[in-house]
Amino acid sequence: MTREQHLAEICVEMAGPVTEDADVAGLLHRLTEHCVELLDVTAAGTLLMDETGTPRTVAASDEHARLLGLFALHQKQGPCAECCRTGAGRSNVDLAYVEGTVAWPRFAARARATGYVRTHAVPLRLRDRTIGALTLFQTTAHRLGDDDSAVARGLADLVTISILRQRALKRSRALTGQLAGALTSRIVIEQVKGVLSERWNTTSEEAFAALRAYVRTRHLRLSDVAGGIVTGAVDTSVIPAPVTRHGGHGPPLPPPP
Repeated sequence: MTREQHLAEICVEMAGPVTEDADVAGLLHRLTEHCVELLDVTAAGTLLMDETGTPRTVAASDEHARLLGLFALHQKQGPCAECCRTGAGRSNVDLAYVEGTVAWPRFAARARATGYVRTHAVPLRLRDRTIGALTLFQTTAHRLGDDDSAVARGLADLVTISILRQRALKRSRALTGQLAGALTSRIVIEQVKGVLSERWNTTSEEAFAALRAYVRTRHLRLSDVAGGIVTGAVDTSVIPAPVTRHGGHGPPLPPPP
């Protein structure tokens, strides 16, 4: 299989079907492995930010890169952490060049101790939204070529789109569930208003006001109490009946002429 054929297969894999419970960590791990297979690099790692913008997930092609990623996450240093913050990539960073790594000296020292001499950071970014970064490591000092850099950016873009699709699907499912729950709750509350207004011989609005006052004073959830009334789990006799305009219980008086 040629490199181009292998790259085509990987692109199909990275852009494959996305489900709500997709294994994002596994997808990132495969991204790092594919980078080592396709590119002239020794290892690769990623940081992924959660939906609040906090870097959380670390994936790597080997244990050395994984530990270095955890170190970067803890120290908030390194090209990957910087790329997450700024959304800007870095290419062919010489880890022995102190002036080039002045922003993250502890990371540079740890990377050199691991055996890496050159690194690159590629943002996981779609338009102006950055959700993480891919870092590439080399144990030799030669520069990474333009073709390899382009492949790394392309794979990072595909993974970014897959992750954002998965997050959008989860939000959509959650919103659908919330709307369905709200509709069901509304139907139950309307049923309870009818039950209470008939029992107390009041209007449904007066019955609802009494029910709402009851749950508020006891710090209960309206939907929970309404559901309990429908199922018989809540005894409606404990709920104070509304007082009508004439001072008693029952149907309201007609308006004055």
